[in-house]
Amino acid sequence: MKKLICSTFREGYGIDQIRRTMTVGELINFLAQYDEDTPVYLSFDNGYTYGGITEGRFEEDYGEED
Repeated sequence: MKKLICSTFREGYGIDQIRRTMTVGELINFLAQYDEDTPVYLSFDNGYTYGGITEGRFEEDYGEED
């Protein structure tokens, strides 16, 4: 496999509108089936635009839950 593409789309205007998302553990388990050198890309708009994933793009949010 040359690359792994995660097809994304907007599900809501706030995270409270997202019905389901993977946990860190689920994501780690899923990615374990791929070679560790496989690049991962995000696909938006049915493959019209793309983005990468880098460490600097992650944010930790310790805010209070509603």
